Amino acid sequence: MITIDRKRLAQRLSQEEKRFVDGHPRSRELFERARKSLLGGVPMNWMVRWAGNYPVFVAEGKGPHITDVDGLRYLDLCLGDTGAMTGHAPGPAVEAVAERMRRGTTFMLPTEDALWVGEELQRRFGLPYWQMALTATDANRFAIRLAREITRRPLILVYNWCYHGSVDETFITLKDGKAVARRHNIGPPVDPAVTTRVIEFNDLAALETALAPRDVACVLAEPAMTNIGIIHPDPGYLDALRDITRRTGTLLIIDETHTICAGPGGYTKEHGLKPDMLTLGKPIASGVPAAVYGVSEELAGRIQDHASIEDSDSGGIGGTLAGNALSIAAMKATLQSVLTREAYDMTIPLAQRFTEGVEGVIRDTGLPWHVTRLGCRAEYWFCPRPPRNGSEADATADADLDRYMHLCALNRGILMTPFHNMALIAPGTTAADIDRHTAVFRDSVEGLLGRA
Repeated sequence: MITIDRKRLAQRLSQEEKRFVDGHPRSRELFERARKSLLGGVPMNWMVRWAGNYPVFVAEGKGPHITDVDGLRYLDLCLGDTGAMTGHAPGPAVEAVAERMRRGTTFMLPTEDALWVGEELQRRFGLPYWQMALTATDANRFAIRLAREITRRPLILVYNWCYHGSVDETFITLKDGKAVARRHNIGPPVDPAVTTRVIEFNDLAALETALAPRDVACVLAEPAMTNIGIIHPDPGYLDALRDITRRTGTLLIIDETHTICAGPGGYTKEHGLKPDMLTLGKPIASGVPAAVYGVSEELAGRIQDHASIEDSDSGGIGGTLAGNALSIAAMKATLQSVLTREAYDMTIPLAQRFTEGVEGVIRDTGLPWHVTRLGCRAEYWFCPRPPRNGSEADATADADLDRYMHLCALNRGILMTPFHNMALIAPGTTAADIDRHTAVFRDSVEGLLGRA
């Protein structure tokens, strides 16, 4: 089995770091200036996670490409970690946003566009009633609060190494079989073990045990895990999840924020899932802050039974800007003209091409790696077989190897998702773009193995 020479990896990484610094002087200048006014030199702390010695500062983006302040152009396979999945500045969304800006953006009152969006969400996902939020984090928070209110149960259940935005209760993991706060969980207001049960994905016995006491209000789950890497459900697992939640009176919330890459109706539509609630954020408004959550007919009735108009402004759900006219106009344009079946018919085959290209390099070099794909999203792993759960996925982590591969791509004009080795394909990407990534991937691997 081929192994990585760690000394050679360190040498190659050092060379790539120098190449980055030499090629990005303007970004370095702006970063040094930003450190005097922005905590950590960035407007949001996770922006320091990129592979370079400092973040690349962006000048503009169009379609599947961005240009930085040094004038360098990149094929963007990160796409705002799904927020720009539709490509940057898609024409219909740009026009709708500009027109809405001219006519006012937020009123605390509905616009007619909201009806179109609600009806389109019904058609795509099969759930009849919808509400708006600004982020998937908020949509998940609101869904959890509704689940607790309706069921009168205190706990939620999530999967080990899940990610559902910055929802406090979900920053939990398993350590030696015990539920504990995840590492780097900053100042949790409550120990998540008090509010949350956590189990491994694809473990039906653990699911049965966790829900048996009937004190769990909801399971919050991606239908395929994505943020620790793409982990597909075992055959029949999601059907069993639905059966067990129904039998135990537990609500099932499906988070489609990343798995919308599976198709225009997400994994839910592609695989005929029947959740009680569904949440979705990021790409639904072409990068304008917006999110939605939908509920089933039966659940809508239960929510109405618990509703109080007098408490609607202080019940912990919503916000002054939620459902604002600008976000809804962007959602309408995106759903109508951008995030369409025609777009997926272009991007999914390109993701398959990406997968086949990387697989070919892995096969030719003999490395014990593999590639996984979900719709128009693909990812390579530093392990020979696909992990089945979060613990197995976390065990494959290799920060230095990640950084080397990402920096090699960045220095050659390809932007990968910084948190893992994932590529997302936007409309406008070409076969030549994908083949360019394959060539860069091959050169990076062969250089690491001393074959270049």
